[in-house]
Amino acid sequence: MRSLNVRTMLAALALCYSAVAAHAQAPVDATARLKQVLPADVAARVLSVIAKARSQGLSGDALESRALKFAAKGVNPQSIERSVAEQEERMERVRDTLARARGGKPSDDEIDAGAEAMRKGVDGAQVSALAKSAPVGRSLAVPLYVVGSLVDRGLSSDSALARVAERLRLRASDRDLEGLPNEVPAAVTGRGNKPAETGRALAETKRPGSAAGASQSGRSAGGPPTGVPANGGAGAKPTTPPGRGKPVTPPGKKP
Repeated sequence: MRSLNVRTMLAALALCYSAVAAHAQAPVDATARLKQVLPADVAARVLSVIAKARSQGLSGDALESRALKFAAKGVNPQSIERSVAEQEERMERVRDTLARARGGKPSDDEIDAGAEAMRKGVDGAQVSALAKSAPVGRSLAVPLYVVGSLVDRGLSSDSALARVAERLRLRASDRDLEGLPNEVPAAVTGRGNKPAETGRALAETKRPGSAAGASQSGRSAGGPPTGVPANGGAGAKPTTPPGRGKPVTPPGKKP
């Protein structure tokens, strides 16, 4: 019996060691992949930004995933570098804004969601106002993702924040909030009644990424950098209007 207990303990220790080793290896693997998919000078600068983020307690994994996902889509290396640097700056602003508004350290998910909202035009004062109006202890990750989704569907940032703040006041659940963009009338968005992808965007921060080259953290890489179509840039298929022979490439989105 004693021998069996010893073997069980050794097996448990081996599993713990393997888990720790795998966790420690993940950043190294992502670093190696970035050096493979980006020119040496660009990779060095991108890795410097990621190291800066980690030194300030921010999620370097999210930035690695962003760079690797865009590289897999054939985005210009300089655009990837700019996108990563700009996202890191937004993450810093969101972290400081939420910390001041709520008096505590925000989670990585909240910072990622806030940075994406800022990328879509929401400013720091609006993020702060939402944080102050939210119930104490309520995570702002889903509310901030929903704000960004509403802006995507054509609402102004003020209107999007007002809708989310009202739902928070009524103690709406995260699931209820995720359905809010579907309630925006087609006449407002001009895009029909397309289902919102807020839940999918949030879920991508919780599971391994499906895009080729995504980092092992599995975090969503967010929107594309300047001049890159939403459908992935290099992999996009041009459309041809009736009666014309020249393809028209869909326009890019603002980073």
